[in-house]
Amino acid sequence: MKILIIEDEQALSKSIATYLAAENYTCEVAADCKTALDRIETFEYDCILLDISLPDGNGLQVLQALKRDHKTEGVIIISARDSIDDRIKGLQLGADDYLTKPFHLSELSARIAAVIRRRRFSGSNTLEAGGLVLDTQARTVKVKDQTVDLTRKEYDLLLYLITNRNRVISKHAIAEHLSGDGEGLFDNYDFIYAHMKNLKKKLLQAGWQDQIKAVYGMGYKMDVP
Repeated sequence: MKILIIEDEQALSKSIATYLAAENYTCEVAADCKTALDRIETFEYDCILLDISLPDGNGLQVLQALKRDHKTEGVIIISARDSIDDRIKGLQLGADDYLTKPFHLSELSARIAAVIRRRRFSGSNTLEAGGLVLDTQARTVKVKDQTVDLTRKEYDLLLYLITNRNRVISKHAIAEHLSGDGEGLFDNYDFIYAHMKNLKKKLLQAGWQDQIKAVYGMGYKMDVP
């Protein structure tokens, strides 16, 4: 799961990123509106943490841009301003939640999980795909009640494929999702092939019928009902 932290307080953004990384999130940071707008135009995220008081403008500009471009990222506003007007305006522009500083990082993590669950998984912790069951809360994968032991990258790859089922995903998009560096520059995609090979091997050994197909010249597709 990929998180964008839009926050100009360096110590706070660093502590959030460190905490969420331990919770198996991939985090990127933007300290101003310009960087944030560049990020959301180029990349996709599962959730955005947005401070509305930024050095070069109001963070609500980011919400306006997301709405204008029909982006589907979940947004949690994190702000020292506990104004009812700010809350209403943020929610009207499409924010999912509003958290006032200071806050406990454990609460922030719980709210992120809730937003992603509502946005991506229709409110459920469990995803099913052709006999495969993935629990996003427990981070487990089962085939016919048999637990499949995956590495973090293999799990992230499988989750990305399931949430984009029946769609062709480019190798570049997969590389960006797995790397989390936000640079979008890759010498080759060998690491994708390695993770994909290992993931499919483990699922097949557990008795899953392979439904992850390579689409020549484009990428991969999980073809399930």
